[in-house]
Amino acid sequence: MRELESTHGLAPAPAVCHALLIETPGSGLVLVESGLGTDDVARPGELLDPEWAALVEPALVPAETAVEQVAALGHDPADVRHIVLTHLDVDHSGGLPDFPHASVHVMEAELKAALDEGPSRRYRPGHWAHGPSWVTYPAAAGSEWYGFEGALQLDGVRAEILLLPLGGHTRGHAGVAVKRGDGWLLHAGDAYFYHRELSRTDPRPHPLLDVVQLDSQVDAELRIANQARLRELPEDVTVISAHDPWELARHL
Repeated sequence: MRELESTHGLAPAPAVCHALLIETPGSGLVLVESGLGTDDVARPGELLDPEWAALVEPALVPAETAVEQVAALGHDPADVRHIVLTHLDVDHSGGLPDFPHASVHVMEAELKAALDEGPSRRYRPGHWAHGPSWVTYPAAAGSEWYGFEGALQLDGVRAEILLLPLGGHTRGHAGVAVKRGDGWLLHAGDAYFYHRELSRTDPRPHPLLDVVQLDSQVDAELRIANQARLRELPEDVTVISAHDPWELARHL
């Protein structure tokens, strides 16, 4: 996607949608986020909103799709049995048709918003026209996790992977918490866009990313409140966002 200008002493870098691939002992591969898919690459004029594409300038390269990256790691994409989405924005759900047999886990409110509002710049029904096997979750049914309410264990997944309501960016936006060793990795999706937003002493947004963040939010008060709670997470929780390339580089 569009290259982000240098800020706070960092070199320019392209924004992407960061996906996670998790190998589980009894539930196959679990993919967090599906990014843009092969259909988007082949038929962008049909599947992507022109205004959105002009704004973000997606790199429509087959090798960058999740399905090809899963295969490049030596896995059979058919072994991706579960996909967990932080939300259904175009750049997070586009790869769903590449994994037609996977169960797709998402917050109930998010799926409702997508079905009610699409087609739009944000929600593109072509990404779920194949009829995914949806697994949806109500917002008030989970347990407490580090001060957050409503953390939900994924149905049918034999691993400590939680769907964590983090509303504000979209109506049913969520984070995905993955247990690893003695700590956790929290993929916070678009709950924030730039790592310095989580600074406890001097939080600052990225100039361009903040334009996108403010333009796309549905509940500013909730989004800001969830960012404040993310700042208070302890050191045994590693938090990453969906689009900050400098943050990702620290974990590679």
